[in-house]
Amino acid sequence: MQIKVCGMREPDNILALVEEIQPDWMGLIFYAKSPRFVPSEKVKELAKVSLPKVGVFVDETVEEVLQKIKEFNLSAIQLHGSESPEYVRELKLKTNKKLWKVVSVGDRVEWETLRAYVGLVECFLFDTATKNHGGSGKQFNWQILKDYPFEVPFILSGGIDEESADELLRFAENSPQLKGIDLNSKFEDAPGLKNIEKLKSFKNKIRP
Repeated sequence: MQIKVCGMREPDNILALVEEIQPDWMGLIFYAKSPRFVPSEKVKELAKVSLPKVGVFVDETVEEVLQKIKEFNLSAIQLHGSESPEYVRELKLKTNKKLWKVVSVGDRVEWETLRAYVGLVECFLFDTATKNHGGSGKQFNWQILKDYPFEVPFILSGGIDEESADELLRFAENSPQLKGIDLNSKFEDAPGLKNIEKLKSFKNKIRP
């Protein structure tokens, strides 16, 4: 199971993440309203980080996404807004980076609304529906995903914490499309500043 640690920003914290955690992905948030927003002045420090970087965007222009890919040396793009299949198709034509589409989950998911993204995205990422586009620390009911109808892999996000490990492993046993998990606010000491020891403890539980 892959691990993505999202909302990283501070160079020393990132260095510790690289040396002690080595997650599969590191998320950088380029949504200006997020408390974990990565400003352009961080580019020199973050572009050279060796971990594969995921840029998180909310209804951004294709041109701006392409610019951030180049500046920050991004490996994947996480689309966390209301980006249409047509938007994703245009982006796919202009970059060879992996494209992830976030699905905000409330009480249910209308699966047919996602079908048009199949073949365009490498994976879906299911996160708890919030007005702030993630980072709420709230967990949705994972059983909503038991009827997931596609072969496209998915990533689980939203309120995962240290106590989620056993439930997560049980859920994974019956969810073959589950590709990985996205860790953020429940492992923070402050927005954009991760607690490395908490991350290490959790990683050891799901990858004993």
